[in-house]
Order: sequence, then structure tokens, then C-alpha cells
Amino acid sequence: MLTIDTNRIEIPAVHRSETKRPPHLQDALDFWQFAGSAANVAMQMSNPGVGYGVADSKVESGALMEHPWKRLRTTASYLAVAILGSPGEKLAFREAVNVAHRQVKSDPGAAVKYNAFDRKLQLWVAACLYIGFEDSYQLLNGRMSPEQAEHFYQTSASLGTTLQVPVELWPATRADFDEYWNAAVEEAVLDDKIRAYIDDLLNLRMIHWYLRVFFGGLLKFLTAGFLAPHFRKQMGVEWTATDQRRFEHLFLFVGFVNRFIPKFLRFAPTQFMMRDVRRRMRKRKALI
Repeated sequence: MLTIDTNRIEIPAVHRSETKRPPHLQDALDFWQFAGSAANVAMQMSNPGVGYGVADSKVESGALMEHPWKRLRTTASYLAVAILGSPGEKLAFREAVNVAHRQVKSDPGAAVKYNAFDRKLQLWVAACLYIGFEDSYQLLNGRMSPEQAEHFYQTSASLGTTLQVPVELWPATRADFDEYWNAAVEEAVLDDKIRAYIDDLLNLRMIHWYLRVFFGGLLKFLTAGFLAPHFRKQMGVEWTATDQRRFEHLFLFVGFVNRFIPKFLRFAPTQFMMRDVRRRMRKRKALI
């Protein structure tokens, strides 16, 4: 009997490429990684501490629904630094993020307690980011073998350690990560307030109406596709077997086309963000 992992999206067992070396996290910097950005934020917010931290944040300049492009730039810059940055660049970005995070904490007596410096909450966010990279990489390149997945995972700890997650808190192996993830997902339960906030996000109400007219249908489809069944259920997102087939066929096509697109073009957005961070550091400008 076929069992379905409701905590992960379904990856077709199709191997489309053979690499000469085991995959690294850097190999997942394709621009298609951004296709699941909204879904990844929704997953992060499904943890009550993260959800209320985002929804009630007093950092207006970084508010997701008010300044979505700035928030996207900040997140993309963080990922670029975490994966490609030097130790000094990671330290500088950590200090910049810490300035904003000092304001993100629950008020006394709040029903949901949170603090942006909570390492367990940061671990959850980093784990969601890892899931996004692993899913997008496999959708484009085919399901990894256990050995490939382990090597890919072993290059990913910087997603958390670039902020406050100590390396000893990051699960040591891919199997350990699965154990952590499945337990953490059980705590990802939404209430009406955060579900309404995420509904605005999933319906892309943070972008201009004309962008929704032209791109809304595709972006909403991609967002739903990057959500595992557990999260779709929590968020009330409908997803049929036909939707799943369309999603898989889309990435079969994209994965094929990607073979003919030069790597420097596919990785250009992340490389651009890394150059922008370095430019800001040289000119002593704000990093976020």
C-alpha cells in the first residue's frame, strides 16, 4: 500500500541529470527557487511563534504585506550571504538583522509568546528554507538518492547558523532532520488570525492588482504546489490530483528547458543580491 508523506510535497521519481559530484546547496540557486517564496513564508508562519511575530511585528519598514519587495530583497540577500558569503559578510548581515529582531517580541501577557532571538523559532525558519531549496532542486533535477540527499543536506547548516542557530542545534544528519521536521510540523497549527494573514499572502494581496491580473493565477498555483498536504489542510487550500499532475508536468518541462539555459543566467538573481550586499557594505549603507 502506497503511503503519502503529508509533511512534504510529492517529488516524481524521475532522474533527469547525472552530476559528476554530489549536489551542494549552492547547486539549488536557480531562479526557480523563488517560485515557492510565498509558500515558504506561509510554512514559516504556521508555527504560532513565527506567525504572530510576523503579523504583530512593530518593524513597519519590513512588514511583509506593506513592503513585499523590500522583504523579498532582505530574504534573498540573507540567503545569498548564508550560502555564498564570507564569515565577515555573514557577521555583518547577522548584526543588521539583529537590529530589527530586537523589536520583534511579544508584549507582556500576550496569548502567544515569541521572541525573534528564540533559537528554536529560528531553527524552524531555517528548516523551512532548507525544505524550499531541497524541493525546488529535486523538482528541477529529479529525486535525489539517499546518498545525494545526505551530501546536499550537509552543506546547508549555514541557513540557520548565519543567524542565532548554533551548529549543535542543527540536526546532524538528513535522517535527524526528518525526525525534527515531522515533530515540528505537528506544532504547526493555525488559528483564525494567522490563517487570515496567510490567506492574504497566498492570494498575493500584497502586490499591485495589475500584477495579480497578469501573473496571479500562475503564482497562486505555484504557491499551492510548493505546500505539503499538511500545510494546505491548515490553510484551507484545495489541491486536486489534476493540480498535482499539472504541477509535476510544469517542472518536467522547466527542468528540460533549464538544461539549455546557461548557469550564470539561472543563478543571476542570487549573484546579483550578493553583489548588492557587498556594494552596500563598501558604501556603509543599511543591509536590510
